[in-house]
Amino acid sequence: MTPPPSSNQPLFQRLLALARTLQFAWFAGHLTLLFAAVRYGLSYVTVNWSSAMARVMYRTSFLSAAVTYGIVVYKGYRARTRAGQKPQTPIQMLSDENVQYLAMALIWLFSRQIPVAIASFAIYSVFHVATYTRSNLVPLIQPPPQGSAAPGASPSSKPPQSGIAETLGRFVKEYYEPSMKIVAGVEIVTWFRLLLSFLTFSRGAIFLFLAYTAFLRARYAQSPHVQNTIHQLTARIDATVANQGTPPVVRQAWGTIKDVMRQAAEATDLSRYLGQAGTGPKKAQ
Repeated sequence: MTPPPSSNQPLFQRLLALARTLQFAWFAGHLTLLFAAVRYGLSYVTVNWSSAMARVMYRTSFLSAAVTYGIVVYKGYRARTRAGQKPQTPIQMLSDENVQYLAMALIWLFSRQIPVAIASFAIYSVFHVATYTRSNLVPLIQPPPQGSAAPGASPSSKPPQSGIAETLGRFVKEYYEPSMKIVAGVEIVTWFRLLLSFLTFSRGAIFLFLAYTAFLRARYAQSPHVQNTIHQLTARIDATVANQGTPPVVRQAWGTIKDVMRQAAEATDLSRYLGQAGTGPKKAQ
């Protein structure tokens, strides 16, 4: 990791040194994604999603997402190469959540507009931008004064953070987990949206549905939030189907659907092919 610029340098030079890093490009990508997603959301709320500006903002959102996740994948590859590790197998690459999101960002970039698809990328970007700002931008712009450690603190202890950094830290700590539950719900809603397009024979729906089904299957294997959301949804459907007024044919159909989905989940479990390698790194960047 590139060391932070010296606080003795002028602010412009410190900002310039930070802007030359690959991590800053990652941050700029997430910031651009957020701006484009908000601008597209305004177009959607005002029923103007077919305008030229809305189309540009939609594509910009996923282009930015592809850049940010591409940077993370590249940095992971570079780190493994420098460490002399063996190249990853295709299965290991596909089990990396950053590769999964990179692939989906590219698919959405060149596919027809599905507005709900932006939401999960935008939510992740909120926390990436907040974390980077707290860890890099705020200390750069407002460096802690020399000798600002609390009385009695060890020489190696970190200096106190500014009010902005503390606020951002509290925001991430308080809202990250609830937001990940929202992301899980959004991703499942997106799957049902694509299922509807598939059932109505919309243009390009087959490829999108199959690709997103594979993506959601991988998310289910790696995300406890997706697992919990699907389990809760399944339990609600079970309770509804168990009502006495439910026709037997509906109960039988639901049982068949669950059996098919269970068999498909077992057949596509990547951990069976990875052995001790696990299911890849968690999506933290």
